[in-house]
Amino acid sequence: MKDYTDIIYSPVVTEKSAALAENGVYTFKVASSANKIEIKKAIEEAFNVKVTKVNTLNTKSKKKRVGKYTGKTKTYKKAIVTLASGQSIEF
Repeated sequence: MKDYTDIIYSPVVTEKSAALAENGVYTFKVASSANKIEIKKAIEEAFNVKVTKVNTLNTKSKKKRVGKYTGKTKTYKKAIVTLASGQSIEF
């Protein structure tokens, strides 16, 4: 198995993810090659919690413009992880 640092990149910090975190649902940027089982094991190993459900999605790039220059944001895989009741993760 890969090390959990190879699978979990960073938490996603937005207003929506902060509201979900109050209910035990956390959002992470993960490796695009990782599957749900690897993500579950990595979260459990990294934070010593019990994961009940993992949902994943691939985000698409968006067009961005700065002045006359145009470009795209990066694509990445996002994992929405639900923890067992009474468990939480501190960042």
